[in-house]
Amino acid sequence: MALPLQRHADASPRAAAPAATGTHDVLAGLPAGRVWQASRLAHAGAAALPTGFATLDAELPGGGWPAGALVELLADRPGVGELSLLLPLLGATPPARWIVCIAPPLLPYAPALASAGVPLARLLVVRPERREDLLWAVRQALLSGSCACVLAWPQRIDNAGLRRLQLAAEESATPLFLFRPASVAAQPSPAVLRIALAPHPEGLQLRILKRRGPLSTAALVLALSPGVGSDSRLPALLHEPRGRAGSCRSAGRRELRPSG
Repeated sequence: MALPLQRHADASPRAAAPAATGTHDVLAGLPAGRVWQASRLAHAGAAALPTGFATLDAELPGGGWPAGALVELLADRPGVGELSLLLPLLGATPPARWIVCIAPPLLPYAPALASAGVPLARLLVVRPERREDLLWAVRQALLSGSCACVLAWPQRIDNAGLRRLQLAAEESATPLFLFRPASVAAQPSPAVLRIALAPHPEGLQLRILKRRGPLSTAALVLALSPGVGSDSRLPALLHEPRGRAGSCRSAGRRELRPSG
């Protein structure tokens, strides 16, 4: 009985060789950009969207924000400059497309956004009452096919919810930016790009926690537009509303309202 087993063991390495060769051939035959080495930045499968910051573009696969994927921006508190990071993208919104902000902890400040070139007529603010409504609103905005980008501030979201949003972003080819607390940085996420943000005297500090490519070890410091940051001479892009009368919240309804 030992002889057949010995023959089987001797034959196993030889039998595995064709399978390995076949796998190599299959991988080599995939379209460019579908397979990437961990030592190199991946090439984006779809067109990337320039961030407006050459230093950041050089660190991102494809040279910009992924055109249809989930991106997480992590910060200890809102208002550190997270919207300033997206101003070039928001300012390039096509006339027939929408920018949707879902559950921002502070209201986007229309005069500052307008001064930065953001088209207020194409900006919607959604204030859902419940967590379930937030996820529903994000998916509906993505799958509508009418949005240039979707921004959302979920208070709590599990990995299953994140995965559904990532799939919706891919299906709709729409970039989705989730603003989450820095405390979740160690948690797994299906996001293709995760960046930790922190205020800096010269603008905004970024640490790329996850990307399709080698680990990023050095922090980036981006100089933001004048009037944005700790020594701002213009109003902040996010601000606390003065009262409840102007709020978009309405019991029992999901409501959309232009912020301008």
